[in-house]
Amino acid sequence: MLTDLTIEQARAGLRAGDFTAVELTMAHLHAIEVLNPRLNAYLDVRHDRALDQARAADAALAAGDARALTGIPLAIKDLFCTAGVRTTAGSKILEPFVPPYESTVTANLLRDGAVFLGKTNMDEFAMGSSNMTSAYGPVENPWKRRQDESAVLVPGGSSGGSAAAVAARLALGATGTDTGGSIRQPASFCGLVGVKPTYGRCSRWGVVAFASSLDHPGPFARTVRDGAILLGSMAGHDPKDSTSADVPVPDWEAACTRSVQGLRIGVPREYRMDGMPSEIDALWRQGLDWLRDAGAEIVEVSLPHTKYGLAAYYVVAPAEASSNLARYDGVRFGARTDGAELRDLYERTRANGFGSEVRRRIMIGTYVLSAGYYDAYYLRAQKVRALILQDFTEAFGRVDALLTPTAPSAAFGQGEKMDDPITMYLNDVFTVPANLAGVPGISVPAGLDPNGLPLGLQVLAKPFDEATMFTVAAALERAAGFDALPTLRAGGEG
Repeated sequence: MLTDLTIEQARAGLRAGDFTAVELTMAHLHAIEVLNPRLNAYLDVRHDRALDQARAADAALAAGDARALTGIPLAIKDLFCTAGVRTTAGSKILEPFVPPYESTVTANLLRDGAVFLGKTNMDEFAMGSSNMTSAYGPVENPWKRRQDESAVLVPGGSSGGSAAAVAARLALGATGTDTGGSIRQPASFCGLVGVKPTYGRCSRWGVVAFASSLDHPGPFARTVRDGAILLGSMAGHDPKDSTSADVPVPDWEAACTRSVQGLRIGVPREYRMDGMPSEIDALWRQGLDWLRDAGAEIVEVSLPHTKYGLAAYYVVAPAEASSNLARYDGVRFGARTDGAELRDLYERTRANGFGSEVRRRIMIGTYVLSAGYYDAYYLRAQKVRALILQDFTEAFGRVDALLTPTAPSAAFGQGEKMDDPITMYLNDVFTVPANLAGVPGISVPAGLDPNGLPLGLQVLAKPFDEATMFTVAAALERAAGFDALPTLRAGGEG
């Protein structure tokens, strides 16, 4: 089936004339029509626009003007502004917002010929680890437990719609954003590759902000090489973003074919947590054995301050969120709830427009930034963040990459952790430190838990050394030979 192709295979088939971009797009639009009513992965499907872009791709292919992604159907997380297409960030407060401009990342993908199928569901303003906080309903993970296929599992968050769409074969790839693990954790839960590049590698211009110093746009794909292809188009310097790095974009596809022979792979001793499920620890050890067998040297390293990463993150991220979300006041843009006077308008608009998780984080952020608590909380968290970066810098002075689990569990059931925010926040324990330090990371599907649900391994690398990250990830992928399929997918069960 066309929906089962990887991006690499689809690109080759399009160029060989085995099928057209219109046929490839129609296959995905049909799959969306069948499965999306159940999965709720897409909030907005752009049928006519996608076919227009596919026809343009076919014309480019016929003229010999194919680019990196010509004719490749992708899903776009609804955090990326798309010109003329509603962008909600999963929130009621942005329900009427139609941007007049295109985010730099999506503009880069369009430049390279991609076809946009639609906008995907997400946790509201990217705040969540389950895709349960979306104002437009939760997303269902297309994977099912062996022993209980009636249970509805979360796809992870906040980029759960993008992850579910790619896993269920409703897109060949997708964009996501990673503020504390929101690409890598859903990739692990859905059996996908999820890439968080170095901070500044992909422009944040036109991406609705959650926490500006932590937000990382990146791709979802079904293979490491596909992730490299997508990131190659998404990345690049952008003068409109003051945090965008003016550095070259290497050939990451080529990096996927290199050997890990001679590379030094670090094992952070602090990531061996009490109570870690045995299957997570076993897979981690297996991953190290795979890399050792491929010629890498395994070295134990220490990241002593990463144990404070989660606490620091949940001070810094809400603080930045409270500042970024102050603009949604019912006056400048977005939804409005009228009030008796200006302050009443503000209060009613924000109370009606924001969900409970967003309100919780705004309140935490406002508190830690207040005059009496700024030094005690926010400033101290930033000092801890500097120590975490220092730990990574020292570790990468000894090794080329790090290998860790991606998440402390497989996908859990909808509603299982919603009444305990602390337990929910712990889902990001292995992913948050990389965001605080700004280093690149990738999650690779590497095995199944006893319930038949996917588990991921995470590779972290030095800043702007995504090439080594892709080399190690591709070696893991080859060794793992992960070929399990989700229960709900195009052409499978529906």
